Amino acid sequence: MALNPDCVGHETAELVHSYDENGVILYALGCGAKREELDFLYEGLGPKVLPTYAVVPTFQVVGALLNVVDGNLLGVVHGAQGIRLHKPFTPRAELKTVGKVAAIYDLKRMAQAIFTSETRDADGDLVCETEWSILYRFDGGFDGERPPKSPKARPPEREPDFVVEEATSPEQALLYRLNGDRNPLHADPAIGKQAGFDGPILHGLCTYGYMGRAILHQACGGDPNRFRGFNAQFRKPVFPGETIITEGWVEDGKVIVRASTKERPEEYVVANSWADID
Repeated sequence: MALNPDCVGHETAELVHSYDENGVILYALGCGAKREELDFLYEGLGPKVLPTYAVVPTFQVVGALLNVVDGNLLGVVHGAQGIRLHKPFTPRAELKTVGKVAAIYDLKRMAQAIFTSETRDADGDLVCETEWSILYRFDGGFDGERPPKSPKARPPEREPDFVVEEATSPEQALLYRLNGDRNPLHADPAIGKQAGFDGPILHGLCTYGYMGRAILHQACGGDPNRFRGFNAQFRKPVFPGETIITEGWVEDGKVIVRASTKERPEEYVVANSWADID
């Protein structure tokens, strides 16, 4: 179907996401958590919840918004992701999320949709907000509005304050998709090739989760309460089995980050990215 630029402003119904310890532990494992992070993996110690779990309650909402925007879903890739945390996640909860098509832009060769969401708990308190930039690689050129310039987050000209190198497994995308993102691009080799890749690619949000863990442990002392927000721009795909290298520079309540892979160190897979911390 053709892209529907007239759907800007559309809001979803209030959609419910219920989860328990199993859900947050599965998410942590999907984002590469190791045994030494046991307080995120074992209910006997909480478990604590990774701050980037903020994306999971919105998967159903984003699916509903994709249906409204239409377009060629084979060409859909994740362009950027932002989260803002207002309240820590508990180990189990029922959350309600409302999503919105905030904008649709014409990039001439591609199109970009901006989705926003608000997630609240049973008391009605705002837990988190998200912003999703979705790129439609085959749906540009509809004579629409161009996007505004995005903020820049350039690393300072010095060595990073931390470098975290972590391997993903060949099955990483198959594990991560169990959190709710069942896009076959991340599982089916034939779909990956149809989309223009050598095979299945890792979810951008899985890379985002790896980077979020690096920020959490290297700049927040492992305390999710100190993690306030994270904005990331996806530049290149990561393939399951590659090793993600996250570099971070900590400055005045902000962590500027970027990521590459050990297999392709000459190009950044995530850049122009930063986290806000306490």
